[in-house]
Amino acid sequence: MKKILYFLLLIPSFLVAQKTTILKGIVKNKQKEPIENVSVKYNNVGTTTDEDGRYQIRVPFKEEITIVFRHISYRTLSKKYIASSRNGVRYSPTLTAKTENLDEIIVKDNHKKAEGLTKIDAKIVQNVIGANAGVENILMTLPGVNNNNELSTQYNVRGGNFDENLVYVNGIEIYRPFLIRSGQQEGLSFINSNMVQNINFSAGGFQAKYGDKLSSVLDITYRKPVEMATTIDASLLGGGVTFENQFLNKKLSTITGIRYRDNSLFVNSKQIETNFKPKFTDVQTFLSYEFSEKFTLNFLGNFSLNNYNYTPISRSTRFGTVADPLELTVFYDGQEEDNYLTLFGALSADVKATENLSFTGTVSRYNTQEEEHFDIAAAYRLGEVDTNIGSENFGDVEFSQGIGSQLNHARNDLDALITNAQIRGTLKIEKQQINFGIKYQQEDIRDRIREWEVIDSLGFSIRPPGSLGNNQPYQPFTGPITPYQNIQADNNVRINRLSGFVQYNKRVFLNDHEIWYNVGVRAQNWNVNSDGNSSKNQTIISPRAQFAIKPNWEKDMLFRVSGGWYSQPPSYRELKDFNGNINVDVKAQKSIHLVGGMDYSFNMWERPFKLTSEAYFKDLSDVNSYTVDNVRIRYRADNVTTAYAYGLDLRLNGEFVPGSESWISLGFLKTEENIDNQGYIARPSDQRVKLGILFQDYVPNLPKLKAYLNLVYNTGVPGGSPSYADVYQFQERLRDYKRADLGISYVLTDANNRVTEGWLSKFKELTAGLELFNMFDIQNSITNTWVRDVYSKTQFGIPNYMTGRVLNFKVAMKF
Repeated sequence: MKKILYFLLLIPSFLVAQKTTILKGIVKNKQKEPIENVSVKYNNVGTTTDEDGRYQIRVPFKEEITIVFRHISYRTLSKKYIASSRNGVRYSPTLTAKTENLDEIIVKDNHKKAEGLTKIDAKIVQNVIGANAGVENILMTLPGVNNNNELSTQYNVRGGNFDENLVYVNGIEIYRPFLIRSGQQEGLSFINSNMVQNINFSAGGFQAKYGDKLSSVLDITYRKPVEMATTIDASLLGGGVTFENQFLNKKLSTITGIRYRDNSLFVNSKQIETNFKPKFTDVQTFLSYEFSEKFTLNFLGNFSLNNYNYTPISRSTRFGTVADPLELTVFYDGQEEDNYLTLFGALSADVKATENLSFTGTVSRYNTQEEEHFDIAAAYRLGEVDTNIGSENFGDVEFSQGIGSQLNHARNDLDALITNAQIRGTLKIEKQQINFGIKYQQEDIRDRIREWEVIDSLGFSIRPPGSLGNNQPYQPFTGPITPYQNIQADNNVRINRLSGFVQYNKRVFLNDHEIWYNVGVRAQNWNVNSDGNSSKNQTIISPRAQFAIKPNWEKDMLFRVSGGWYSQPPSYRELKDFNGNINVDVKAQKSIHLVGGMDYSFNMWERPFKLTSEAYFKDLSDVNSYTVDNVRIRYRADNVTTAYAYGLDLRLNGEFVPGSESWISLGFLKTEENIDNQGYIARPSDQRVKLGILFQDYVPNLPKLKAYLNLVYNTGVPGGSPSYADVYQFQERLRDYKRADLGISYVLTDANNRVTEGWLSKFKELTAGLELFNMFDIQNSITNTWVRDVYSKTQFGIPNYMTGRVLNFKVAMKF
């Protein structure tokens, strides 16, 4: 009886199977990239594509149906289809974007928005103009993200500094160089924008699955190619080649990029006459081999070599007021030779243990070898400018009120080796998900510092700060001549870290209102050993939570709140004080972080727009205070500071011009610190107001001719003081940072305008254009040069101006 009953129960499903078959495939866009969350439906039967663009649906056998593919940012596709095979059929459509530019703005990915992540389409990175074009250049247009140095890819987020940002590529943490002093030394960012598939960014309140930093997360995923293609970019600033393809029956996918950059076009636009010969070279590759649907092996490798040869010749800078102008003239002798060699390799394995349980194991090693060698002598003259219009010498220096010189010397060498191994897992249970992971990391740093500065004013050597005064030139001084600054240290530091996290995520509905929430906790234990001097084991616990709700209202709105107790264990740079000495007992900096935000999507002028707003507050303790000189950060290496930060970020994006997406960002920030109970003062990153405008346009009668405008206004930050100055005695602010970059390009052919005949038919994409950087030739400064007058005991801060107006030609092609 049991067998008969079982057979009878199988009959309905057998009859259904005889009358239906399986339709499956992959939905992609015109860039051959998979599209997630596409609705696939016929009649009342439907499904959605997964993160790889795959779908599977049961359809009638030998019966005509109309299957509809629908996505919020792509044009709806309807296809009449007759399934002619019982063994399953495939159909992989290509959807056309509603707007080809800045798709990120209109994609309604509620899951990412609920997590507080800004998802950016990788395609727009190649369009937006900037002195350092790339992913970081896009971030500078977002509220709460600031940088007053167009030659640097570093950025501050909501009152933090460069060292407080997490950057991941394929789940692997990326590190910034150690000895870099100025933006013009940086060269290329690690991230190759031509290899990127996904970009997610969080400006604060991020989840426990991310690491132990205080400010932000940039999560990058390199793509796995689906067809053979070669991309070439070339300009007066350098170029790059990217090759991608699949091999071995499409089981092996590979993408490799080679880049070269030359910053001399920008540096030569400054007021310093130089012989500048930089060579910034980078090679990256990402390989992925799919052994089966349950096991994939990946490799990410990077080789970077930056040679920075800098020989200053002379400089002439005018400053002061209209009524009392001054001019600084400097003649240089000597040169700087810096070398930065970086090697990086990571091997990872993706294992799908069951339908709901998956693991990723990764081992990686990062090695940087950095040399900073320079001997530069500078002789200066500070003079008063003749302002008498009727004078024959109008505009010339008529009186020298300060004469002096200085000699800067450095022989700094650093070798850092960072090795880690980690396992991350994901368990899905219906609408619940648990993320977990554990990581071990060892950092081995060898740092040799030999750096000094001798300052002479009118023939007299200036003694170090804090030295006993003397009455020169009226009374002779018989003591030894000592450098004004002198740092000598040999540091051998080893840091061992063990960290882990667990995070619970759930999506539920409450009276048709959609709710997401996650709760997680991180922990890290570490110890430091420096030349036999070991610290005690230190441990931090970092609980974090997020909650978001999308009400079932007529208006499309989403509200979210997040927060936690964030901690940042010290890196090697944070262990080193102003004199190069290591304090192994530096504690982790801590921050209680609260963020509340809202996304409001609406139509204006019959076009889509979105308003994003976030308010935040940070209460920081055990802060390791620091000073900033250009992009060089120097820490006190103690924890005697408390601080706070609060602000508001706003962004409005949409189709200001029909068919082209643009946005306006506005940020307000206040952050102050109290060093050793001396009272609250502005922090070095206290940038009160930030305005960013990214605008795209085209000629209506000639849509292939496009224009891109990137405009930034940042109020001045505290800084520009001498490196030895007491920050409580020097709270002057640098001038406001104002910059506008304009790009004009003409699309000869692309995926939407393919040419089938002639020489253009050989290209998948071909674009040429001009870029005008700093189009208004505004003089921005980020540091000051300080000169001294031995008689008047006066110091003058002369601004070091950034790059001027620069014109660049650029061409991009894809085969």
